[in-house]
Amino acid sequence: MTERELDAAGVTDPALREAYRHCRRLNARHGRTYFLATRLLPVERRPAVHALYGFARWADDIVDALGTGADSARRDAELAVLERELEQGLRDGESAEPVVRALADTARRYRIDHAHFADFMAAMRSDLVVTDYADYAALRRYMHGSAAVIGLQMLPVLGTVTDRETAAPHAAALGVAFQLTNFLRDVGEDLDRGRVYLPADLLAAHGVDRERLRWSRDTGRRDPRITSALRAFERLTRGVYRQAVPGLAMLEPVSRPCIRTAFVLYGGILDAVAEDGYAVLHRRSVVPRRRRAVVAADGLARVAAARLRARPAAARGPGGVPLTGAGPVGPRMVEEVA
Repeated sequence: MTERELDAAGVTDPALREAYRHCRRLNARHGRTYFLATRLLPVERRPAVHALYGFARWADDIVDALGTGADSARRDAELAVLERELEQGLRDGESAEPVVRALADTARRYRIDHAHFADFMAAMRSDLVVTDYADYAALRRYMHGSAAVIGLQMLPVLGTVTDRETAAPHAAALGVAFQLTNFLRDVGEDLDRGRVYLPADLLAAHGVDRERLRWSRDTGRRDPRITSALRAFERLTRGVYRQAVPGLAMLEPVSRPCIRTAFVLYGGILDAVAEDGYAVLHRRSVVPRRRRAVVAADGLARVAAARLRARPAAARGPGGVPLTGAGPVGPRMVEEVA
């Protein structure tokens, strides 16, 4: 599938092809939900999505995956190297770092605003020193760079049926909604890294603070005040999803199944957290495989319908079935996406 994607995207340089493959592997390893939703995009657009998310995952790895054994100075130095590579790559298209090379090529092909990448790197740097947020306004300022700009980077790749400025706020909201979902699911893991992304004033309104979260994480015991705070954060997150909804219809029809599938699957994480009793300090909530399969099947049906509408009648056989180019939308892909 990778070679078909690269061929369709017109990526011919061997080193650049390997750079895109590297990004695809990063995306597959770290972002299962969105990686699988990406399979619903037209084949020629997938490498660009892998480049954008691969770069984001690489930077996030520097901040997180070096682990607690790497001090802030070392991680800051790693980010500084990546940032220099990014600036050079965006300037002249060359970089020794595969993720940067693929990202720079994608930014050039789709004319993505370079300011989005600068804002993203600023958010990554802040993660080295900021460990909590006083209120939601402070968290939103952080998420502009860590999440909203990801949605804005994606817009040129997905395409819109409206002007991009109209769709942009909804794309940004969807990026934020996805990250808020991750924050809720990963409360315990983030706490182990020394970070609390739930706003302090929201926690305090329910009688909770960092020490209470740490107590629950360490002892495995529950506290109704923590459950109440987590439920409030879930409600806040669902409100951001509602802000994103109008943007789905603003995307090009062939891109909608991918984003709608990601939208439903990420929303399903919120459902799983609630059904699991908000036990996120003690275990990770996951969307059941059967539910994922149902969402995947719906997405594949929407892909097929969008392709039928997009192809000229002359390219269709009896009953409107595409003669060529439909791609793999059968039961095997349902299993893969699920």
